[in-house]
Amino acid sequence: MSDTLEPAATTHRIRRMSGRDPHEPHRVATPLELLFDLTFVIAFGIAANEFTHLLIENHVGAGLLGFSLATFAVCWAWINFSWFASAYDTDDWVYRVMTMLQMVGVIVMALGFPPMFASVAHGAHVDNRVMVAGYVVMRIALVGQWLRAAAQDPAHRRACLTYAAAITFAQALWIVSIFVDTSVPVTFVIVAVLIGIETLGPLLAETRRGGTPWHAHHIAERYGLLTIIALGEGVVGTVATLTAVIGEQGWTFDAVFVVVAGVGLTFGMWWTYFTLPQAELLHAQRERSFWFGYVPIVTLAAIVATGAGLHAAAYYIEHHSALSSVETVLTVAVPVGIYTASVYLLYAVMLRTAEVLHLLLIVLTVAVLAVAVWLAASGISMANCLLVVTLAPVVSVSPTNSSGTATPRVRWPRPSMVRTRASFSDHRHG
Repeated sequence: MSDTLEPAATTHRIRRMSGRDPHEPHRVATPLELLFDLTFVIAFGIAANEFTHLLIENHVGAGLLGFSLATFAVCWAWINFSWFASAYDTDDWVYRVMTMLQMVGVIVMALGFPPMFASVAHGAHVDNRVMVAGYVVMRIALVGQWLRAAAQDPAHRRACLTYAAAITFAQALWIVSIFVDTSVPVTFVIVAVLIGIETLGPLLAETRRGGTPWHAHHIAERYGLLTIIALGEGVVGTVATLTAVIGEQGWTFDAVFVVVAGVGLTFGMWWTYFTLPQAELLHAQRERSFWFGYVPIVTLAAIVATGAGLHAAAYYIEHHSALSSVETVLTVAVPVGIYTASVYLLYAVMLRTAEVLHLLLIVLTVAVLAVAVWLAASGISMANCLLVVTLAPVVSVSPTNSSGTATPRVRWPRPSMVRTRASFSDHRHG
């Protein structure tokens, strides 16, 4: 019996962080990564809620600024952890404790969103103290991970040290920004510079310092999982809108339309995202990894903003919103349009091509969203307008192949990268 228990007792002993095999078969997300992702449920939820409140108070500009900063911080924190884990996850007790510290940082950062949004709305000084404190805690924990990798993986030491140095330098500047008393516009200029520094570090490390052994299929799966978490805000917004309709009118056709619209929109956005064979694209185009890593920031922000828009629609139905019917529909339609465009953009930059069909589908999507806005201007009920918005993702998923799946007709840039459509289907369903 002791022999049987011995492996389990030593499973999480300290291991050498020498780098994972980028071609490791059957690499999937770990339970620790899934637990880590739960903190981002909270972060996205708070960001969406604060954005909604500024929208219904008609502080749209302030809401967009605050939401942009919050969603970048959330997405960037997740991206850095996930790419590091893809290359260096040892799952030993030190790695687990460092991950827990990053989870604490995410929660603290999220708790800093309300004062940050409120200060942006007031237009004086951006109160980002709690938010930056949580962000720095999370990032410094990651610095420790990169330094450990640098010490134990000589082959990729230069890249690991570049990551550690860039993160440390950026965090020092973030801390300084807390004590700089500037106006909101100046603060966001400073933020833009700091974001540039944050994003420059990985670019240098991966292209000029040898890179790291990340796993394409693992990364693609991780992005898919975070997308599903973000889509949860659409479900939350649907429930909020449905509750408002039932409270105002009881169970009516409008209530049914809201359920169909909210769930249908969320489902359609999910379908659109997972139409693209992302793992195969990233595996074949590793040199395009930065596009794959950064474009989804826009995609994820648009998804969360859609949920916030649905929540704003609930406030409108309850007569607790300063927005007009048209403006309320726009809070949903605009992020849906941005989301759709970002999905096609990722396809285009990964394959370095723009297909006429995709451009046509984008135009049709915009047309559907424009119809929804026009209906709102014509006095049609909010539930019916949202139902029309739901048709927007249908435009993208309707062109199917003969087998009935919506796999895009991928045109690989080099013959060696050709993959059969059957392999894409097998991967998605495997």
